[in-house]
Amino acid sequence: MINLILFGPPGSGKGTQAAKIIEKYTLIHISTGDLFRYEMSHDTPLGMQAKEYIGKGELVPDSITIGMLRNKVESHPEAKGFIFDGFPRTIPQAEALDALLTGMETSISALIALEVQDEEIIKRIMLRGETSGRPDDSDESIIRNRIEVYNSETAPVFDYYKQQNKSYSINGIGTIEEIFDHISEVLDDL
Repeated sequence: MINLILFGPPGSGKGTQAAKIIEKYTLIHISTGDLFRYEMSHDTPLGMQAKEYIGKGELVPDSITIGMLRNKVESHPEAKGFIFDGFPRTIPQAEALDALLTGMETSISALIALEVQDEEIIKRIMLRGETSGRPDDSDESIIRNRIEVYNSETAPVFDYYKQQNKSYSINGIGTIEEIFDHISEVLDDL
């Protein structure tokens, strides 16, 4: 079983590469954003709890997010593995994910980080903003803030898994196929 965290700042190409990984390795994609939307739109107990926090403008506690992740993983007992997208974003979340997977007699196989320089990220997101319809993709100051939040809060997760010899850094510059080939080299060696 391959359990992969696909990692990198916004605009690093995670979505593009995730689609290719899913196709080649037949993994289940778990996006926390999708989980939240599903649970809230179906008024599940966890979704209703999340709505309460969001309605007050508060962050949803990790325990609720982990509960949603557990539900998703348990709903796919046939899975060859999972790609975690958008989670974990902090070391406590990484610890909670590890505990969840250990309880299910599995673990994270690898964290693959797509490394892209800040100026290239800004260029990519601004270009995406021309068609995405997302106002945050067209405002350079918002993009820079998103990068700063990633660097200060999320990037330490790379070191957390590096201590377990599970972190791999991939150059996120090149053609889609070149980058995917480098990712495949890591996954094929697991």
